[in-house]
Amino acid sequence: MQTARRTGSILAQGRHGSRTIAVVVFAIGLFQSLPACLAQEEPGPTANDFILPGPPEPSREEWRQRVEEARRRAKDVARERREHPELYVPIPEDPEIVASERVLNDESLQRGDIVTTKKGTFVYQGRSDQPRREGDFVPIAPGSRR
Repeated sequence: MQTARRTGSILAQGRHGSRTIAVVVFAIGLFQSLPACLAQEEPGPTANDFILPGPPEPSREEWRQRVEEARRRAKDVARERREHPELYVPIPEDPEIVASERVLNDESLQRGDIVTTKKGTFVYQGRSDQPRREGDFVPIAPGSRR
């Protein structure tokens, strides 16, 4: 009987022991894989996600053709300028127009400032918070006093 009990208790221990070992092994495996599962989040955008794809790079032969075309065009323009220099003479700017534009675009003008152009002398009557117009410049008659 003692042997039977011992055998029974050993079997019982064996059954529970193997079950316990199986549970422990399962738990260890679960806890080891848990951090990996938690670390696997949905990947966020990377810098490459914001770069727009451009045209493919040209081959070496295409690049050489482009360079040759650019050289040919540059030579054509140079020849055209040599043969017809009259077409490339800069047009002189009208000093009156330049002076008027400079005055109209002067951000430092304040009400009461006096400006002089080839058209005469003017007093600025505009407001500094509004764009300048020709009507903001009132002509001052020569010899008059204010």
